[in-house]
Amino acid sequence: MEQFLKWIEDFLAYELLHIGDYIFSVGTLLSLVLIFLATRLLLWLIKKGLYNARSLKAMDEGNIWSIYQIIRYTLWVISISIMLETIGVKVTVLLASSAALLVGIGLGLQQTFNDMVCGIILLAEGSIKVGDVVQIEDDIIMIQKIGLRTFKGIDRDNIVDIIPNSILTTSRVINWSHQSKKVRFRIDVGVAYGSNVELVMQLLKESACEHPDVTNESLVDVWFTDFGQSSLNFQLLFFSEKLFRIERVKSDIRQRINRKFAEHGIVIPFPQMDVHVKGKTEKREL
Repeated sequence: MEQFLKWIEDFLAYELLHIGDYIFSVGTLLSLVLIFLATRLLLWLIKKGLYNARSLKAMDEGNIWSIYQIIRYTLWVISISIMLETIGVKVTVLLASSAALLVGIGLGLQQTFNDMVCGIILLAEGSIKVGDVVQIEDDIIMIQKIGLRTFKGIDRDNIVDIIPNSILTTSRVINWSHQSKKVRFRIDVGVAYGSNVELVMQLLKESACEHPDVTNESLVDVWFTDFGQSSLNFQLLFFSEKLFRIERVKSDIRQRINRKFAEHGIVIPFPQMDVHVKGKTEKREL
């Protein structure tokens, strides 16, 4: 038994790398591997615990993802610090001795660090989560992943966008999914003067209520908004949970409106212009 323990001790002390006073042994290598595997195992257990059925009842998937990402980054920072200490690198001394270098690197990577800080803020704040449908300027994107520096989303054309996190914290962002999964949308329609206003409003409401993706038919409403230059203007309002593909829903409702108007003889006017050509008169000498 003593010989076996002696053999293990000699094996762990076997030098793989020897530079000056620094010795990198088999024991050091095994320690690094164990720290790495222990971190991976701990993260797997945490993820498993967060995503179990009990957790899903209390939190949605976006919140769970944010919490897991924060824990993941924190554990890896601690793990890497322990690894550096294991191979003999004093983290505090390293940071103190390389302060000037870090300042230079920080200036050069200022935008990258800004994006990383914004990523931590997004994950901690939870105002934007995985699965949310957001509008950034004129782009509609569904968030698929929020990383430390960038977030990944997919637009309505199924094109993946990878955007720096600072865009979400510095730009005006509309989160359609933040408060409720259903949102009110509008369709503007104009009809010719002389049309039956009550019939127009009835047909608009029927067109929305007949669509399967319109939620809560009692909340469908029609407004007579204005007397236009060549039309009576109406606005159809309805709620739907199809936030990401709402343009498809609007297109279907517009088709219904056009068909119903044609069946009831209601005309949708279009701008017309009269052009008068004024010719030149030629004088002739007699």
